[in-house]
Amino acid sequence: MTRFHKFVLSCLILATASAAAQSTNPPDTAISPKARVIHNSAIVIDTHADTPQRFLDEGFDIGSTDPNDIGHISLDKARRGNLGAEFFSIWVEPETNQGHFARHTFDLIDSVYEQAARHPDRMMMAFSVADIERAHKEHKLAALMGIEGGHSIENDMHLLRDYYRLGVRYMTLSWSNTNEWADSSGDINDAKIQHHNGLTDFGKQVVLEMNRLGMMVDISHVADKTFWDAIATTKAPLIASHSSARALVDAPRNMTDEMLQAVAKNGGVVQVNFYSGFVDENYRKQSEGTGKQAAEAVRIYEEKQKAEGKSVPYTDVDRIEREWAAKIPRPPLKSLIDHIDHIAKVAGIDHVGLGSDFDGVAGATPAGIDSAADLPKITQALLDRGYSAEDIKKILGGNILRVFRQVETISREMQSESH
Repeated sequence: MTRFHKFVLSCLILATASAAAQSTNPPDTAISPKARVIHNSAIVIDTHADTPQRFLDEGFDIGSTDPNDIGHISLDKARRGNLGAEFFSIWVEPETNQGHFARHTFDLIDSVYEQAARHPDRMMMAFSVADIERAHKEHKLAALMGIEGGHSIENDMHLLRDYYRLGVRYMTLSWSNTNEWADSSGDINDAKIQHHNGLTDFGKQVVLEMNRLGMMVDISHVADKTFWDAIATTKAPLIASHSSARALVDAPRNMTDEMLQAVAKNGGVVQVNFYSGFVDENYRKQSEGTGKQAAEAVRIYEEKQKAEGKSVPYTDVDRIEREWAAKIPRPPLKSLIDHIDHIAKVAGIDHVGLGSDFDGVAGATPAGIDSAADLPKITQALLDRGYSAEDIKKILGGNILRVFRQVETISREMQSESH
């Protein structure tokens, strides 16, 4: 299952932008000296990138310097964008991995470790706030991991603890599929799916065990009732690792103003998703039909390959994807900044951050955001809107660091109480 499959299943809309628009760009001279100083002095943290799919499916090396690579994340791109820490998404496609969710989860976790081992001078595994800060001082990319979809634990609390021991520091309670204990926004209106009216009792136990372990509870992708159950259950601040504002774009993956206010009261943070279909309403409407057509094109290709006894190469699916991708123009960067601005106003400046979904939205990012190298453009745009250097640094990474630190503290308190 490629990045494209994930995208289609998640929102039935297609990524945009031509491959040419994804090419590596030289440093942008539109970034002012003031913006560069602010950006380069911040610990910039992104909470969601699907690059591990590339590690496994393509054999992609994060140290690649290929100028034709159209991916969002590489060590060079991260360095140019001063990306200090990345939470790599451990996402197990639920249909093609039936019966072995955990095995594929372990494969993806291993792929991140292998990249860090390959580039010890530029990248390090990180498991705590202290590790992120140490990586920053050593000028290395801090590699963290978040599981995207509670089905990875196979209804087994032992697996949840094993994933934590291996370094997983957040888990999205559901992906676009409802699992046995948490309803998803992706299929909440599908009458064929057995739903639970939010979280089951076991699901609430999972949330509390995550609190005890020190694993952040992520509510991106969950159904609205699951969100409210998680808010009522958790003892620690929670996160939305890659979600935007529903008041601006009416996508079920986005969060209502009431939810944003609840996250603020909880002390958590909403990390804004860069996907154009979640940050621009016109784009979302245009892409609905195109996404279904693209999904059908991929399905026909897959069936043809299987009928001939052939595999489904990533590169071929990617080619189909990008043929459809060029059909809709990308929205302006303003659309993304509008969501950051809206969440900052509704939830407060301490409760918004960046959760790009890089390498998971097939290039469908706003114009100008072609890779991690372009992150300084966000700082410039926030500066242009009157945000202070202090507040910009909160958005770039300070807020998620605060939440992570609080989760660690509450974990220690819960563990000391249990002894």
